[in-house]
Amino acid sequence: MADLDALLGDFAAECADLEQMVAPLAPRDWATPTPAPGWSIAHQIAHLAWTDEVAVLAVTDADGFAKLLVEAAPKALTFVDEGAEELAVTPPPELLARWRKGRAALAAALATVPTGTKLAWFGPPMSTASMVSARIMESWAHGQDVADALGVTRTPTDRLRTVAHLGVRTRNFAYSVRGRTPPEAEFRVELTGPDGAIWSWGPEDAEQRVSGPALDFCLLVTQRRHRDDLALRSTGADAADWLTIAQAFAGSTGDGRTAGQFT
Repeated sequence: MADLDALLGDFAAECADLEQMVAPLAPRDWATPTPAPGWSIAHQIAHLAWTDEVAVLAVTDADGFAKLLVEAAPKALTFVDEGAEELAVTPPPELLARWRKGRAALAAALATVPTGTKLAWFGPPMSTASMVSARIMESWAHGQDVADALGVTRTPTDRLRTVAHLGVRTRNFAYSVRGRTPPEAEFRVELTGPDGAIWSWGPEDAEQRVSGPALDFCLLVTQRRHRDDLALRSTGADAADWLTIAQAFAGSTGDGRTAGQFT
């Protein structure tokens, strides 16, 4: 994994790419539906803004975040979506400004956290690198929803490596969130980055293997494309099974996308 400064730079760049898509839109266009059922472009940006602001709270006010966790507990499956719904009605210029302010505040706050500190979050405590990695992943994934809504084809970058890393690291979580026992054996994952470089995880001699374009793997683990529409290859029954449930995001299982939805 990259160091914190590099990750924060990638976070800023990922958000800037998404902002280039939404900033020129007329206010009425923020109501454009995205592939996420019930979510408009405004919902996508509202979700990112809300989560960045909550992350700032987690970094700067442990007591305040602890109170938020208590508030969220009775509605764990809806709390985050409610935050997006509440903010999505904000006039687009104000919402855009709020998203800019929140992500800048988060980057500044994370840069001051002492090395080795674990930050409270909705799941297990996270390191600063893990928190900003998760923000990169979410910004990229929700940016994909916006790109799909607008008919924009994005150019893949090496920032996908962070998304792919989370996708690999969350293998066991994808099983546990479904009440299943993860395979004991480690998998080998070999992905081809945008520049042709091979990114790899796991033992070279592993029997269970996944390979293919890094972009396709990232689309899979963020559930932005259906497995059948991606050029990913698997060796072994366990690896093939994992590709049907993989998710790099926390929370409950998602519905993903249907096969052929973007063809």
